[in-house]
Amino acid sequence: MNAPRKQARSVARLAAVQALYQMEVAGAGVEAVIREFAEHRFDRGIEGDAEGDTLASADEAFFADLVRGVVAAQREIDQAVIKRLATGWRLERLDATVRAILRSGAFELAHRDDVPTEVVINEYVDLAKSFFEGPEPGFVNGALDGVAQDVRPE
Repeated sequence: MNAPRKQARSVARLAAVQALYQMEVAGAGVEAVIREFAEHRFDRGIEGDAEGDTLASADEAFFADLVRGVVAAQREIDQAVIKRLATGWRLERLDATVRAILRSGAFELAHRDDVPTEVVINEYVDLAKSFFEGPEPGFVNGALDGVAQDVRPE
């Protein structure tokens, strides 16, 4: 995969995590959130925009596939993640951003065979590192590695 396409997918993953978080916290619907990102956040930077609210060069089709896919398969994805949580832990106990990262990563592992396992795990661990400085990236790595073992048996 060429560098611009790889970067566009990385941006799409970040946007998907943000969209899933927004949907959970604000109760927004999937199509409304996808439309908002398409109309207001992707490649729509305003000159002098110091807020940094835009996401340039995203693979918008990949973004929409991730968000719609997570919502459509959420019960299955949540079960795959829950299976890999420590005994006694509930998905609801996790930080909402961690939940969004795990859901998006688990969806890719279960439904996007075109993306190598290592790429999925590395991308979402990097996303976790961009949000958290504590144990969360390691937790994301372990959980997604376990999900990958379950949904992508060699």
